[in-house]
Amino acid sequence: MDGAQLDPGSPGHGHRHTSGHGHGHGHEHGPGRAHGHAHGHEHGHEHGHDDQYDHSRAAGAATVWQRVRHGLRPHSHDPADKVDAALSADADGMRALWISLAGLGATAVVQAVVVAISGSVALLGDTLHNAADALTSVPLAIAFVLGRRPPNRRYTYGYGRAEDLAGVVIVIAIAVSCVAAAYSAIHRLLHPQEVSHLTAVAAAALVGFVGNELVARYRIRVGRRIGSAALVADGLHARTDGFTSLAVLAGAAGVALGLDWADPVVGLLITVVIVMVLRQAAREVYRRLMDAVDPGLVDQAEEVLRGVDGVLGVGDVRIRWIGHRLRVECEIVVRPDSTIVAAHRVAVEAEHALIHAVPRLSGALVHADPQTGHGVDHHADLAHHR
Repeated sequence: MDGAQLDPGSPGHGHRHTSGHGHGHGHEHGPGRAHGHAHGHEHGHEHGHDDQYDHSRAAGAATVWQRVRHGLRPHSHDPADKVDAALSADADGMRALWISLAGLGATAVVQAVVVAISGSVALLGDTLHNAADALTSVPLAIAFVLGRRPPNRRYTYGYGRAEDLAGVVIVIAIAVSCVAAAYSAIHRLLHPQEVSHLTAVAAAALVGFVGNELVARYRIRVGRRIGSAALVADGLHARTDGFTSLAVLAGAAGVALGLDWADPVVGLLITVVIVMVLRQAAREVYRRLMDAVDPGLVDQAEEVLRGVDGVLGVGDVRIRWIGHRLRVECEIVVRPDSTIVAAHRVAVEAEHALIHAVPRLSGALVHADPQTGHGVDHHADLAHHR
C-alpha cells in the first residue's frame, strides 16, 4: 500500500506512511513543516527500481530521459537487500580482523621461537607488541557485532557508534605502544645488553616488519572501503609495530658493527615516527567522534538536491557518520502553493536521489519548506529556541 493517513482538521498533521517496497516511513509535521521524511535504508549497492510510488508519479513530474534512465537501472528496495548490504560491509570488516589476527599471530610465534634461542630483549618486546596488536582485533570485532543490532527505543540510531569507541581504544593502544617503545629505547641506551644469534634476530625482525606492514595495508584498505575509521586506525597501529620491528633490525645491524648505542638511538627515532602515526590515527577517530565529514560530500548532496524536480532551493544539509554508514538531514524549498501530497512527493524524490548519489548512505530526513516572500519567515515561532 502506498498512501498516507491525514488529519486535515489540524494545523499541523502527523501521518504514518508505508510504501509498497516494505520500508516504514515516519513523518511528523508541525506548523510550517510541510514534510519530514525518515527513511531507513541500508545501501551498499546500485539501486534500480520497482517502487509503487515511482509508478504512480504524476504525469510530467520527471523528464522522459529521467524515466528511461531510471527504468534501465536495475535495483531493488527489498528490505532483505538492504540488510544484505549492511551485513556485507560488516562481513568485510570481520574478515579483515580475523585474517590480520592470524597474520600477526603467526608473526609473533616466529619471533617467539627466535627470542627463545637468542635471548634478545628487544625482540621479546617486539614479539609482545605484535601479540598485543593482534588482540586489538577484539574490541573491533565486538563493535562490528554490536553494529548489527537493530535500533530500538533507547538507541534510536542503532549501535554503529561502538566502532568509534573501539577506535578510541585503538588510539590508546598506539599511545601505550609509543610510550613502551620510548622506554625500551632509553633503558637500552642506559643499560646496554649483549645479543646473540644476530642473524636470526635480524631475520625475525624483518618478518615482524613485513607481517605488520601487510596487515596494516589490508586493514587500512578494507577500513576505507567500508568507511570504518576504527579499522583504519587499527591498520595504522599495525604499521607502528612494523616500525618497532625495523628498530630491532637496525639495532641488530649496529651491534654486529660494534656500535652498541645503535639499537637505542634507532629506537628513539622510531618512537618519533610512531608519534606521527598516533597523531594521524587520533585525528581520524576524533573527527569521526565529532561528526566530521568530507566537505565534498555536503557539496555533492546539495548539488543532487538542486537537481530534483520541484526543489526550488536547498537549505541546511547535515551529514554524519554512524559506524561506517552515513545519515543525512536536509531542508529543501518547494512551491508555496504545493499540496501536502505534492510536497511529500518532492521530498521522497529528493531522498531517493540522495540514496543513489551518496556512498554508504543509510537514510535521509528531508524537510520541505514553502518558498517565502520578502519578510516572511515560516519558522518565526522557533527563532527564540535557536
